[in-house]
Amino acid sequence: MRATSHPEGRFLGYVQVKVASRVYTLPVEAAPLTRSDGSERQPGFFLEGTENFGILVDTDASDAVQKETIQRASAEAAHHISRKLLN
Repeated sequence: MRATSHPEGRFLGYVQVKVASRVYTLPVEAAPLTRSDGSERQPGFFLEGTENFGILVDTDASDAVQKETIQRASAEAAHHISRKLLN
């Protein structure tokens, strides 16, 4: 896994997701949801390619909203990884 980041983002830390007997470490990044080209990003679990994934939260969101986004995204990541691993 390789962590990718938004040039305007800031690294917040990691979340560990356990699927079966393996533990996956996902980077958590806070970044603006609107990119410089005007396109929008969605907060939560993201996947780029086959091995690059992580969690994105909105820099303008409150701490409570960021925490909820991380919790929801962690569940989404566990679901995605378990489907990939168990299929």
